[in-house]
Amino acid sequence: MTNAPDAPLAGLLVVETAGVLAGPATGMFFAELGARVVKLENVRTRGDVTRAWKLPVEDPDSPVSAYFSSVNHGKEHVLTDLRTPEGRTLLDDLVRQADVLITNHLDVDAENLGLHRDRLRSLNPRLLHGHIRGYAGDPTRPAYDVVLQAEAGYIGMTGTDEQHLAKLPVAMIDVIAAHQLKEGLLLALWQRERTGKGAYVEVSLEEAALTGLVNQASNQLMAGHTAKPIGTLHPNIAPYGELFTCADGGRIVLAVGSDAQFAALCRALDIPGAADDPRFGTNSMRVANRRALAEWLTPALALHERDRVLARLRDAGVPAGAVNSIAEALGTPTARSMVRESTIDGVPTRRISGNALRITSY
Repeated sequence: MTNAPDAPLAGLLVVETAGVLAGPATGMFFAELGARVVKLENVRTRGDVTRAWKLPVEDPDSPVSAYFSSVNHGKEHVLTDLRTPEGRTLLDDLVRQADVLITNHLDVDAENLGLHRDRLRSLNPRLLHGHIRGYAGDPTRPAYDVVLQAEAGYIGMTGTDEQHLAKLPVAMIDVIAAHQLKEGLLLALWQRERTGKGAYVEVSLEEAALTGLVNQASNQLMAGHTAKPIGTLHPNIAPYGELFTCADGGRIVLAVGSDAQFAALCRALDIPGAADDPRFGTNSMRVANRRALAEWLTPALALHERDRVLARLRDAGVPAGAVNSIAEALGTPTARSMVRESTIDGVPTRRISGNALRITSY
Protein backbone atom coordinates (compact mmCIF):
# COMPACT_ATOMS: atom_id res chain seq x y z
CA MET A 1 0.00 0.00 0.00
CA THR A 2 1.26 3.47 -0.86
CA ASN A 3 0.85 5.67 2.22
CA ALA A 4 2.60 8.72 0.78
CA PRO A 5 0.42 11.84 0.87
CA ASP A 6 1.24 12.51 -2.78
CA ALA A 7 0.14 9.02 -3.94
CA PRO A 8 -2.34 9.33 -6.85
CA LEU A 9 -5.37 8.27 -4.81
CA ALA A 10 -4.29 9.45 -1.35
CA GLY A 11 -7.25 10.69 0.70
CA LEU A 12 -9.76 8.46 -1.10
CA LEU A 13 -11.87 6.14 1.06
CA VAL A 14 -12.94 2.87 -0.55
CA VAL A 15 -15.31 0.43 1.16
CA GLU A 16 -15.36 -3.13 -0.16
CA THR A 17 -17.94 -5.79 0.66
CA ALA A 18 -17.16 -7.89 -2.42
CA GLY A 19 -15.62 -11.33 -2.16
CA VAL A 20 -13.62 -13.83 -4.25
CA LEU A 21 -11.52 -12.13 -6.96
CA ALA A 22 -12.95 -9.47 -9.31
CA GLY A 23 -14.22 -7.07 -6.63
CA PRO A 24 -11.24 -7.55 -4.27
CA ALA A 25 -8.80 -7.07 -7.17
CA THR A 26 -10.49 -3.75 -7.88
CA GLY A 27 -10.15 -2.78 -4.23
CA MET A 28 -6.47 -3.68 -4.18
CA PHE A 29 -5.92 -1.50 -7.25
CA PHE A 30 -7.14 1.51 -5.25
CA ALA A 31 -5.13 0.48 -2.17
CA GLU A 32 -1.90 0.22 -4.13
CA LEU A 33 -2.41 3.73 -5.45
CA GLY A 34 -2.81 5.24 -1.99
CA ALA A 35 -6.50 4.95 -1.15
CA ARG A 36 -7.65 3.77 2.26
CA VAL A 37 -9.57 0.53 1.61
CA VAL A 38 -11.80 -0.97 4.30
CA LYS A 39 -12.90 -4.53 3.51
CA LEU A 40 -16.02 -5.69 5.36
CA GLU A 41 -16.11 -9.48 5.59
CA ASN A 42 -18.91 -11.75 6.75
CA VAL A 43 -18.13 -12.94 10.27
CA ARG A 44 -20.61 -15.82 9.84
CA THR A 45 -18.42 -17.38 7.14
CA ARG A 46 -15.16 -16.44 8.88
CA GLY A 47 -14.55 -13.82 6.25
CA ASP A 48 -14.14 -13.93 2.49
CA VAL A 49 -14.71 -17.48 1.26
CA THR A 50 -11.31 -17.52 -0.44
CA ARG A 51 -9.58 -17.44 2.95
CA ALA A 52 -10.28 -21.19 2.96
CA TRP A 53 -9.24 -21.86 -0.66
CA LYS A 54 -5.91 -23.43 0.26
CA LEU A 55 -3.42 -25.65 -1.48
CA PRO A 56 -2.67 -28.96 0.27
CA VAL A 57 0.75 -27.56 1.29
CA GLU A 58 -0.74 -24.54 3.10
CA ASP A 59 -1.34 -24.35 6.85
CA PRO A 60 -4.94 -25.51 7.41
CA ASP A 61 -5.18 -23.40 10.57
CA SER A 62 -4.02 -20.14 8.99
CA PRO A 63 -6.69 -17.40 8.74
CA VAL A 64 -5.58 -16.60 5.17
CA SER A 65 -4.76 -18.50 2.00
CA ALA A 66 -2.37 -17.65 -0.80
CA TYR A 67 -5.42 -17.16 -3.05
CA PHE A 68 -6.98 -14.66 -0.65
CA SER A 69 -3.67 -12.87 -0.22
CA SER A 70 -3.27 -12.35 -3.98
CA VAL A 71 -5.93 -9.60 -4.13
CA ASN A 72 -6.30 -8.35 -0.56
CA HIS A 73 -3.05 -6.48 0.04
CA GLY A 74 -3.10 -3.08 1.71
CA LYS A 75 -6.63 -3.23 3.15
CA GLU A 76 -8.17 -2.89 6.59
CA HIS A 77 -10.05 -6.14 7.25
CA VAL A 78 -13.16 -5.94 9.44
CA LEU A 79 -15.28 -9.01 10.26
CA THR A 80 -18.91 -8.05 10.79
CA ASP A 81 -22.48 -9.13 10.10
CA LEU A 82 -24.38 -6.63 7.99
CA ARG A 83 -27.66 -8.28 9.01
CA THR A 84 -27.24 -7.07 12.58
CA PRO A 85 -27.93 -3.53 13.81
CA GLU A 86 -24.26 -3.15 14.75
CA GLY A 87 -23.07 -4.26 11.33
CA ARG A 88 -25.58 -2.04 9.55
CA THR A 89 -24.50 0.97 11.62
CA LEU A 90 -20.87 0.32 10.73
CA LEU A 91 -21.74 0.04 7.04
CA ASP A 92 -23.83 3.20 7.03
CA ASP A 93 -21.17 5.23 8.82
CA LEU A 94 -18.54 4.14 6.30
CA VAL A 95 -20.79 4.71 3.27
CA ARG A 96 -21.56 8.26 4.39
CA GLN A 97 -17.82 9.01 4.33
CA ALA A 98 -16.81 6.83 1.37
CA ASP A 99 -15.81 7.90 -2.10
CA VAL A 100 -16.13 4.40 -3.57
CA LEU A 101 -18.07 1.26 -2.62
CA ILE A 102 -17.34 -2.10 -4.29
CA THR A 103 -19.98 -4.86 -4.12
CA ASN A 104 -20.75 -8.13 -5.89
CA HIS A 105 -23.82 -9.51 -4.13
CA LEU A 106 -26.93 -10.89 -5.82
CA ASP A 107 -29.82 -8.42 -5.76
CA VAL A 108 -31.79 -10.41 -3.19
CA ASP A 109 -28.78 -10.50 -0.86
CA ALA A 110 -28.07 -6.81 -1.40
CA GLU A 111 -31.55 -5.98 -0.11
CA ASN A 112 -30.99 -8.05 3.05
CA LEU A 113 -27.55 -6.55 3.66
CA GLY A 114 -28.53 -2.91 3.22
CA LEU A 115 -26.59 -2.67 -0.04
CA HIS A 116 -29.38 -1.75 -2.46
CA ARG A 117 -28.18 1.01 -4.75
CA ASP A 118 -31.07 3.38 -3.99
CA ARG A 119 -30.53 3.10 -0.26
CA LEU A 120 -26.81 3.72 -0.66
CA ARG A 121 -27.44 6.77 -2.83
CA SER A 122 -29.71 8.21 -0.16
CA LEU A 123 -26.91 7.83 2.38
CA ASN A 124 -24.30 9.48 0.15
CA PRO A 125 -25.31 11.14 -3.15
CA ARG A 126 -21.62 11.56 -4.07
CA LEU A 127 -20.88 7.85 -3.67
CA LEU A 128 -19.34 5.97 -6.59
CA HIS A 129 -20.87 2.51 -6.32
CA GLY A 130 -19.05 -0.14 -8.34
CA HIS A 131 -20.89 -3.43 -8.68
CA ILE A 132 -19.85 -6.78 -10.19
CA ARG A 133 -22.85 -8.70 -11.53
CA GLY A 134 -22.78 -12.27 -12.79
CA TYR A 135 -25.02 -12.19 -15.86
CA ALA A 136 -26.23 -9.11 -17.71
CA GLY A 137 -29.70 -10.50 -18.37
CA ASP A 138 -30.26 -12.60 -15.25
CA PRO A 139 -29.61 -10.85 -11.92
CA THR A 140 -30.66 -13.98 -10.01
CA ARG A 141 -27.91 -16.20 -11.39
CA PRO A 142 -24.50 -16.26 -9.68
CA ALA A 143 -21.45 -16.51 -11.94
CA TYR A 144 -18.33 -18.63 -11.66
CA ASP A 145 -15.20 -18.09 -13.68
CA VAL A 146 -14.87 -21.63 -15.05
CA VAL A 147 -18.55 -21.70 -16.05
CA LEU A 148 -18.16 -18.44 -17.95
CA GLN A 149 -14.95 -19.66 -19.56
CA ALA A 150 -17.06 -22.53 -20.88
CA GLU A 151 -20.12 -20.50 -21.87
CA ALA A 152 -18.17 -17.67 -23.52
CA GLY A 153 -16.20 -20.04 -25.73
CA TYR A 154 -12.80 -19.97 -24.01
CA ILE A 155 -12.69 -23.63 -23.04
CA GLY A 156 -14.04 -24.68 -26.43
CA MET A 157 -10.99 -23.17 -28.14
CA THR A 158 -8.36 -23.93 -25.48
CA GLY A 159 -6.36 -27.14 -25.29
CA THR A 160 -4.58 -29.33 -27.80
CA ASP A 161 -7.67 -30.71 -29.57
CA GLU A 162 -11.39 -31.16 -29.06
CA GLN A 163 -10.84 -34.25 -26.91
CA HIS A 164 -8.35 -32.42 -24.68
CA LEU A 165 -9.91 -29.11 -23.75
CA ALA A 166 -8.50 -26.87 -21.03
CA LYS A 167 -9.44 -23.86 -18.95
CA LEU A 168 -7.18 -20.87 -18.56
CA PRO A 169 -5.08 -21.50 -15.43
CA VAL A 170 -6.07 -18.20 -13.81
CA ALA A 171 -9.55 -16.76 -13.21
CA MET A 172 -9.20 -14.62 -16.31
CA ILE A 173 -12.87 -13.61 -16.51
CA ASP A 174 -12.63 -12.13 -13.02
CA VAL A 175 -9.39 -10.38 -13.96
CA ILE A 176 -10.97 -8.82 -17.06
CA ALA A 177 -14.04 -7.75 -15.09
CA ALA A 178 -11.84 -6.13 -12.44
CA HIS A 179 -10.06 -4.08 -15.09
CA GLN A 180 -13.40 -3.00 -16.55
CA LEU A 181 -14.67 -1.93 -13.13
CA LYS A 182 -11.47 0.00 -12.36
CA GLU A 183 -11.84 1.91 -15.61
CA GLY A 184 -15.49 2.66 -14.95
CA LEU A 185 -14.85 3.89 -11.43
CA LEU A 186 -11.95 6.10 -12.51
CA LEU A 187 -14.17 7.64 -15.21
CA ALA A 188 -16.91 8.17 -12.64
CA LEU A 189 -14.39 9.77 -10.29
CA TRP A 190 -13.32 12.16 -13.05
CA GLN A 191 -16.97 12.91 -13.83
CA ARG A 192 -17.69 13.62 -10.16
CA GLU A 193 -14.86 16.16 -10.10
CA ARG A 194 -16.73 18.08 -12.81
CA THR A 195 -20.34 17.58 -11.70
CA GLY A 196 -20.19 16.79 -7.97
CA LYS A 197 -22.53 13.84 -8.58
CA GLY A 198 -22.08 10.22 -7.59
CA ALA A 199 -22.62 7.29 -9.96
CA TYR A 200 -23.46 3.60 -10.15
CA VAL A 201 -20.96 1.60 -12.24
CA GLU A 202 -21.89 -1.96 -13.13
CA VAL A 203 -19.87 -4.68 -14.86
CA SER A 204 -21.17 -8.17 -15.54
CA LEU A 205 -18.77 -11.08 -15.66
CA GLU A 206 -20.71 -12.35 -18.68
CA GLU A 207 -20.06 -9.21 -20.73
CA ALA A 208 -16.49 -8.95 -19.49
CA ALA A 209 -15.87 -12.48 -20.75
CA LEU A 210 -17.19 -11.56 -24.18
CA THR A 211 -14.98 -8.45 -24.41
CA GLY A 212 -11.96 -10.69 -23.91
CA LEU A 213 -12.66 -12.63 -27.11
CA VAL A 214 -11.34 -9.68 -29.20
CA ASN A 215 -9.78 -11.07 -32.43
CA GLN A 216 -11.44 -14.48 -32.04
CA ALA A 217 -14.83 -12.76 -31.95
CA SER A 218 -14.05 -10.83 -35.13
CA ASN A 219 -12.78 -14.00 -36.82
CA GLN A 220 -16.21 -15.52 -36.15
CA LEU A 221 -18.30 -12.43 -36.92
CA MET A 222 -16.48 -11.43 -40.11
CA ALA A 223 -15.04 -14.63 -41.56
CA GLY A 224 -17.32 -17.28 -40.05
CA HIS A 225 -14.27 -18.94 -38.52
CA THR A 226 -15.09 -20.92 -35.37
CA ALA A 227 -11.94 -21.20 -33.30
CA LYS A 228 -10.85 -24.72 -32.42
CA PRO A 229 -8.35 -25.78 -29.77
CA ILE A 230 -4.92 -25.66 -31.38
CA GLY A 231 -2.68 -25.48 -28.33
CA THR A 232 -0.36 -22.50 -28.39
CA LEU A 233 -0.78 -21.79 -32.11
CA HIS A 234 -2.32 -18.61 -33.54
CA PRO A 235 -5.11 -19.14 -36.09
CA ASN A 236 -4.09 -16.12 -38.21
CA ILE A 237 -0.28 -16.07 -38.05
CA ALA A 238 2.62 -18.53 -38.51
CA PRO A 239 5.09 -19.33 -37.12
CA TYR A 240 3.38 -17.72 -34.13
CA GLY A 241 2.91 -19.79 -30.99
CA GLU A 242 4.92 -22.75 -32.27
CA LEU A 243 7.05 -24.32 -29.53
CA PHE A 244 10.49 -25.77 -30.18
CA THR A 245 12.95 -27.75 -28.06
CA CYS A 246 16.57 -26.64 -28.10
CA ALA A 247 19.78 -28.63 -27.72
CA ASP A 248 19.87 -28.25 -23.93
CA GLY A 249 16.22 -29.24 -23.47
CA GLY A 250 15.04 -25.67 -23.02
CA ARG A 251 12.00 -24.63 -25.02
CA ILE A 252 11.21 -21.46 -26.91
CA VAL A 253 8.18 -19.94 -28.61
CA LEU A 254 8.21 -17.95 -31.85
CA ALA A 255 5.96 -14.96 -32.58
CA VAL A 256 6.79 -14.15 -36.21
CA GLY A 257 4.13 -11.78 -37.49
CA SER A 258 5.46 -10.44 -40.80
CA ASP A 259 7.25 -11.55 -43.95
CA ALA A 260 10.27 -9.46 -42.98
CA GLN A 261 10.50 -11.20 -39.61
CA PHE A 262 10.21 -14.59 -41.28
CA ALA A 263 13.06 -13.76 -43.63
CA ALA A 264 15.13 -12.64 -40.64
CA LEU A 265 14.32 -15.91 -38.87
CA CYS A 266 15.55 -17.95 -41.83
CA ARG A 267 18.78 -15.93 -42.01
CA ALA A 268 19.40 -16.27 -38.27
CA LEU A 269 18.94 -20.05 -38.43
CA ASP A 270 20.81 -20.36 -41.73
CA ILE A 271 17.94 -22.09 -43.55
CA PRO A 272 17.70 -20.21 -46.87
CA GLY A 273 15.72 -23.09 -48.34
CA ALA A 274 12.79 -22.26 -46.09
CA ALA A 275 12.91 -18.60 -47.08
CA ASP A 276 12.82 -19.53 -50.77
CA ASP A 277 10.12 -22.21 -50.46
CA PRO A 278 6.96 -20.94 -52.23
CA ARG A 279 4.81 -22.63 -49.57
CA PHE A 280 6.06 -20.06 -47.08
CA GLY A 281 6.09 -16.94 -49.25
CA THR A 282 3.33 -15.09 -47.38
CA ASN A 283 1.80 -15.29 -43.93
CA SER A 284 -1.39 -16.87 -45.28
CA MET A 285 0.65 -19.55 -47.02
CA ARG A 286 2.65 -20.20 -43.88
CA VAL A 287 -0.57 -20.65 -41.90
CA ALA A 288 -1.83 -23.12 -44.51
CA ASN A 289 1.48 -25.02 -44.49
CA ARG A 290 2.54 -24.66 -40.87
CA ARG A 291 3.26 -28.38 -40.42
CA ALA A 292 5.68 -28.37 -43.34
CA LEU A 293 7.24 -25.20 -41.96
CA ALA A 294 7.76 -26.87 -38.57
CA GLU A 295 9.71 -29.61 -40.34
CA TRP A 296 12.23 -26.95 -41.36
CA LEU A 297 12.36 -25.13 -38.06
CA THR A 298 12.43 -28.04 -35.60
CA PRO A 299 15.84 -29.46 -36.56
CA ALA A 300 17.34 -26.01 -37.09
CA LEU A 301 16.44 -24.87 -33.58
CA ALA A 302 17.44 -28.21 -32.03
CA LEU A 303 21.07 -27.44 -32.95
CA HIS A 304 21.32 -24.55 -30.48
CA GLU A 305 21.11 -24.05 -26.73
CA ARG A 306 18.07 -22.04 -25.67
CA ASP A 307 19.71 -18.86 -24.39
CA ARG A 308 22.15 -18.66 -27.29
CA VAL A 309 19.49 -19.04 -29.97
CA LEU A 310 17.24 -16.52 -28.20
CA ALA A 311 20.09 -14.01 -28.18
CA ARG A 312 20.68 -14.64 -31.87
CA LEU A 313 17.00 -14.19 -32.69
CA ARG A 314 16.73 -10.99 -30.66
CA ASP A 315 19.78 -9.57 -32.47
CA ALA A 316 18.07 -10.42 -35.76
CA GLY A 317 14.81 -8.71 -34.73
CA VAL A 318 12.86 -11.97 -34.53
CA PRO A 319 10.21 -12.09 -31.75
CA ALA A 320 10.85 -15.14 -29.56
CA GLY A 321 10.95 -16.04 -25.90
CA ALA A 322 11.72 -18.77 -23.41
CA VAL A 323 8.93 -21.08 -22.21
CA ASN A 324 9.30 -20.48 -18.48
CA SER A 325 7.73 -22.13 -15.48
CA ILE A 326 5.91 -19.73 -13.16
CA ALA A 327 8.83 -20.10 -10.73
CA GLU A 328 11.22 -18.93 -13.46
CA ALA A 329 8.91 -16.08 -14.44
CA LEU A 330 8.68 -14.83 -10.85
CA GLY A 331 12.46 -14.98 -10.53
CA THR A 332 13.09 -12.33 -13.17
CA PRO A 333 14.22 -8.84 -12.06
CA THR A 334 10.96 -7.32 -13.28
CA ALA A 335 8.83 -9.81 -11.34
CA ARG A 336 10.92 -9.43 -8.18
CA SER A 337 10.40 -5.67 -8.33
CA MET A 338 6.63 -6.22 -8.44
CA VAL A 339 6.37 -8.47 -5.38
CA ARG A 340 4.44 -6.82 -2.57
CA GLU A 341 4.69 -8.06 1.02
CA SER A 342 2.34 -7.38 3.89
CA THR A 343 0.93 -8.98 7.02
CA ILE A 344 -2.76 -9.95 7.05
CA ASP A 345 -4.21 -11.10 10.37
CA GLY A 346 -0.70 -11.76 11.63
CA VAL A 347 0.29 -13.85 8.62
CA PRO A 348 3.15 -12.70 6.33
CA THR A 349 1.86 -12.65 2.75
CA ARG A 350 3.28 -12.01 -0.70
CA ARG A 351 1.78 -11.34 -4.10
CA ILE A 352 2.47 -9.68 -7.44
CA SER A 353 1.29 -6.09 -7.64
CA GLY A 354 -2.03 -5.60 -9.38
CA ASN A 355 -0.74 -2.49 -11.14
CA ALA A 356 1.60 -2.41 -14.12
CA LEU A 357 1.21 1.32 -14.67
CA ARG A 358 3.61 4.12 -13.87
CA ILE A 359 2.60 7.74 -13.47
CA THR A 360 5.29 10.38 -13.83
CA SER A 361 4.43 14.00 -13.06
CA TYR A 362 5.98 16.65 -15.27
